[in-house]
Amino acid sequence: MSETVITRFAPSPTGYLHIGGARTALFNWLYAKHTGGKFLLRIEDTDQARSTESAILAIIDGLRWLELDWDGEPVYQFARAERHREITEQLLAEGKAYRCYASPEELAAMREKTRAEGRASGYDGTWRERDASEAPAGIAPAIRFKAPREGETVIEDRVQGCVVFANKDLDDLIILRSDGSPTYNLSVVVDDHDMGITHVIRGDDHLTNAARQTQIYRALGWETPVFAHVPLIHGPDGTKLSKRHGALGVEAYWEMGYLPSALRNYLVRLGWSHGDAEIISTEEMISWFDLDAIGRSAARFDFAKLENLNGHYLRAMPDGEIVHQLRALVLHLPDGAALGKRIGDNGWGKLERAMPGLKERAKTLVELLENAEFLFATRPLKLDDPAKKLLDATGQETLTHLLPRLTSIVPWKAEALETCVRSFTEETGSKLGKVAQPLRAALTGKATSPGIFDVLEVLGRDESLARIKDHIIAT
Repeated sequence: MSETVITRFAPSPTGYLHIGGARTALFNWLYAKHTGGKFLLRIEDTDQARSTESAILAIIDGLRWLELDWDGEPVYQFARAERHREITEQLLAEGKAYRCYASPEELAAMREKTRAEGRASGYDGTWRERDASEAPAGIAPAIRFKAPREGETVIEDRVQGCVVFANKDLDDLIILRSDGSPTYNLSVVVDDHDMGITHVIRGDDHLTNAARQTQIYRALGWETPVFAHVPLIHGPDGTKLSKRHGALGVEAYWEMGYLPSALRNYLVRLGWSHGDAEIISTEEMISWFDLDAIGRSAARFDFAKLENLNGHYLRAMPDGEIVHQLRALVLHLPDGAALGKRIGDNGWGKLERAMPGLKERAKTLVELLENAEFLFATRPLKLDDPAKKLLDATGQETLTHLLPRLTSIVPWKAEALETCVRSFTEETGSKLGKVAQPLRAALTGKATSPGIFDVLEVLGRDESLARIKDHIIAT
């Protein structure tokens, strides 16, 4: 085996890159980075009927958004079908595989018989030792692997420990269908061998496949990679992860406004830990990650924890970087073109200036954008119900008296604006809230916003005064 660790992520492009697949990719990426090895990407598109170009693009885009870079070009499994058939012919020639002429009806009868006898359903080996001269006319054979029938197949798994399979429970699986197409277990073994994969890190739903693949490795005289089968992710209630729990595509998390750094941090903690560390930088993940720290119990997905973690990353992120993330998100969203046009070229700078107040009040980029809507709103602003209550007759009167004071402020800076408003409250015997709240409603259309003096400065003199004038006209 190569001294260099080589891992791989091998998704089937029959749908989006789901959250469990993203964690598998992350674990493989981290282990390769931790050991100074390589991380490869293989698209397992042998099921051409279900594989789609859009799913391939969704997987690649999802990995890129998560910032999980791979070495070299992606390998497409379907393109290697001739190599898989070549190995099948080798196994046939060595007597380690055989042609099976069983009809679909015969296979159905076998399954029914084993079910009636209370045994695991599987192929009974009817054609294992029969001569091809007995083959019925007009039937194209499938090629089956001649699996060992005695003894055990043992997997020394880095996560699950020693896992033992009785060979009598593993039937002779088809490695080449009657139409000449290779099947999953053969293709995976050949590709992993040819790509030099040293460590296979994947979900524990592949444990039985590991036993079958180990048998094929041994039949071919190839060294078996190190296996590490990770428990699946469950919902917060302990049941199988579903869409209501968060079994969504990575793209959906992007569109919901999560940061890739936060999602990486959250995913790495689903089944792996390093002491009590909760907030873990990517550099720390790479430094600390090892297979031995992966637990054997299913991890539980919790949206509330992810949201809180994302809020932490958002508050810690430089304002310019948040704007960069927002620009990428707006470009990606289905209605992003209209939103981008509304923000305009000048709006991004305005958004960055408002960021210190905005990021403290949001847990996702989408929530931040919603809170920043007032920056790009057209006049006259639509008021939500709490804002309407603040701009009652008393609120409008307060702003009517405040407006001349604000008009005289030069330069239009938060400090000078605050001094002006506080002087006004002292002279009129008002409380700051009684002045700031109707002012906030007029400027943002809402009862909540970043600090009101920061809002005034970011909106600018002309826009601020115009918005106030819009809402002091008697209704």
